[in-house]
Order: sequence, then C-alpha cells, then structure tokens
Amino acid sequence: MSSPQPDVAVLIGRFQPFHNAHLVLLQRALEVAPRCVVVIGSAHQARSPKNPFTWTERAEMIRLTLPEADRARVSFLAVRDHYDEARWVQAVREGVAGLLQGTRSANMALVGHFKDATSQYLRGFPGWALISVERLPGADGTHLRDALFGAAPADIDAMLGSLVDQAPPSTLAFLRAWTALPFAADLTTEWQMLRDYRAAWRTAPYPPVFVTVDAIVRCADRVLLIRRGKAPGRGLYAVPGGFIEQRETAYQSALRELEEETHLNLLADTMRQCLREVAVFDHPDRSLRGRTITHAHYFDLGERELPEVRADDDAESVEWVPIEQLPALEDRFHDDHFHMLDHFLGLTESRREP
Repeated sequence: MSSPQPDVAVLIGRFQPFHNAHLVLLQRALEVAPRCVVVIGSAHQARSPKNPFTWTERAEMIRLTLPEADRARVSFLAVRDHYDEARWVQAVREGVAGLLQGTRSANMALVGHFKDATSQYLRGFPGWALISVERLPGADGTHLRDALFGAAPADIDAMLGSLVDQAPPSTLAFLRAWTALPFAADLTTEWQMLRDYRAAWRTAPYPPVFVTVDAIVRCADRVLLIRRGKAPGRGLYAVPGGFIEQRETAYQSALRELEEETHLNLLADTMRQCLREVAVFDHPDRSLRGRTITHAHYFDLGERELPEVRADDDAESVEWVPIEQLPALEDRFHDDHFHMLDHFLGLTESRREP
C-alpha cells in the first residue's frame, strides 16, 4: 500500500547562507506537498563568523529565490539551538504544530539529505515520512562564508562572481549588499582571528580538545555577566570563565577566573556553601574556537546585598543583570552562554519559539 501524499513538507537547516544545495531541497519539498515549512535553525544568536545572518535575513534570502506563486506556500519557523537534541526536536514539532493550527491532522514529510553525523537529526521525527535527496556536490556553507570573509573589500565583486555555480543569483545579490553593512567588517576581523587560532594548532598530533570553566553567579534575582573585551565575541555578554590551569581542579579554576574577571572576592567557605550545581556543556559546536568542553559552576548567593565587582583581565565590563531581562538579550550572548544560563535559570521554559 502506497504512503499517503504529504500535506506539509518540512525543510530544516541553518542556511548560513542559502545556497544551491538548499535550493534543491526546497524545490523537492514544494514538489511533494502543497505547503512547506522551512525551519531556520541557530536562531536568536549573536552574529558571528559561523552565524553571520539573522534568521529574518535568512528567511528573506530563501523568499527571494522563490517564484511569486510559491512564496505563499512557504512558512518560516525560527528555532534556537538548545544543544540538547531531544529538546530541540520537541521545539521543532511544537513550532510546526503551532503554524498548522486550524489544519486537520496533516500527513508530514521531512525533506533532507545525509551529509555527515550532523544529519542524524533527520531520524528524530518518527511519524514524519523521510524524503532523502541526493546531496548536490560543490555548494557548502562553510566554503561560502570563508570566501565571503576572506575577500578584500576591493575583491568582493570578483569573489561573488566566482560563486555563481554555488548559490542563487538572489543570494549573491543579498551578500553583495550585506557586506556594506557596518558589522560585516567586525565579523571579518573575528573570522581572521579564528582562522589564525586554528592554524596555530594544525600541527598538533591530534585535533585539540580544550577544557574551560565558567561561573554562573546569582544574587537577589540578578546574575553576574561580563562583556567580552577580546575576540571571539568582543562586546558580547558572557558568564565569567576561561581555560583550566594545569595544576588546578575545575572548581579552583572557576573561582580564579571569576575573581580575575570580576574581582568578586567572597570567602572560600561562602562560595562553597553557595555552590548549587556543576554541569558539563560539551556539544561539539558550542564554541567557535573548536572542540571546547566547559564545566559550569552555578552559585546562588541568596538575597544578600549585591557584592561589589570590577571588570579586569579579559572582561570589558561587568554588571549584575536582572534575570528578567535576560530573554530579551538572547541575541547578544557569546557562544552558548545564554543556553548555560537557561539550563540553570529556566529562561525559556515558559516561552514558545517565536
């Protein structure tokens, strides 16, 4: 017995930027179903060399590739990275269901291709028919971003001209206009820093795995945050932290980094009594610097008066930020630091994906 015709096709991706391989998938989705939901991942993040385009910019790139008649058939759903596949899958399912409210029980199809281990999420949607499409060779988001940030300003047009077989004309036109925006130059500088950082480890006998520590400090419904003073993520919010030292435990390193960056200096017994939880954040993509595993220490200082703090070391500034303000700052955080705060403070538990 043949499977029923899908009512809705779902396409999931980061689309950083939207290129020809994505276009093939989108066209297939529109062929198999009258309606398509494009799930845009890595939403609500600060701009970075890996995620330079906001989810609304990516939605516009996609919309521009479509004929006018098809634009009304496509809906966009922005989903944040939870660095937790089960929670992320649930967010996708709930978000799609929200878009389809008022529609009778629909036959769902998920359109995608198996690129590498990062594509295993396609198997996480039981009940949705999986339509696997052969990967189009050549087009690749990492290559396109490297070409974009590696080109000198005077060479932008020539660089984009060399990509005509990898991305739709509308995407290339979008990128040409985007490179003139004020933040593009800062992202280029950060891309160069990260390129040089990785190159310094290229001769290591094994791919490096970095170990870091972070300190989440809560006091009187506020949390202690720094603004990063150096790339990557210069100017973005972060929790205090850094690399573990050779002769320190993770706990000792967390306290040292906390004091170096914020000058928070409470008694050792006080900090030990206020430690509520230690969690390891080890998602392979959590840091732009490469494979970085962090041990996050959550301290709750209770309702005491806010301790004095002062920025130092790698911190540009430090402040006690009201917890209620954190959700609105999500796209101004470095790496996965918002998600660390979410883990300990439950910032998104009662919030649906926009």
